[in-house]
Amino acid sequence: MLPLGEPKFRRRPADRPAEILAAALEVFAERGFQAARLEEVAKRAGVSKGALYLYFETKADLFRAVVTDAISPNIARATAAASAEIPFETAARMALGLLARTVVTDQRISGVVKLVIAESRNHPELATVWHETVVEPGLRLMSGLIAAAQARGEVRPGDPRLFTFGIMGPMLLSMVWRETFEPIGAGPIDVVKLADQHLDTVLTGMRP
Repeated sequence: MLPLGEPKFRRRPADRPAEILAAALEVFAERGFQAARLEEVAKRAGVSKGALYLYFETKADLFRAVVTDAISPNIARATAAASAEIPFETAARMALGLLARTVVTDQRISGVVKLVIAESRNHPELATVWHETVVEPGLRLMSGLIAAAQARGEVRPGDPRLFTFGIMGPMLLSMVWRETFEPIGAGPIDVVKLADQHLDTVLTGMRP
């Protein structure tokens, strides 16, 4: 049996990175980047600040790891699910539906979106991380599906990237709404229902 009071990070060393990233996601979402303190991340993760520095040298390194760990896998799952070989409308609903259920509805992630919007002018590295890890992979996924569908004659001519902005726009708006207006009493948005209804509308306009 381990001695009473054994530090948590020594009891479960294999869990240490995951626990740190989960705690950091919460702290970044609640505090923002500037106000986030590594001491608080370490405390919530049950590790010492020194142990945290064994994995992440700077707060920016930790933020990059959080985005890569918490969000990037969902983009990868959407990519795997929405094959360009299936009808475009089916693929689009699978991809946007998965993102709506796993990313957009997660209040911690919408808190990070607010963080990026609010603090990227003073910390441009935050925008760079978000763009490289989330925005561009998502745009490539949907743009590729649209281009393949255009080649099959399923989607009318037009810039696939601009079509993608039109499809994805309400998802970003819903996160901004949650973080900005719901705290002052505005009614919540059902993001999954919004995604379904929006696709009903936009896909009709994209047909030849």
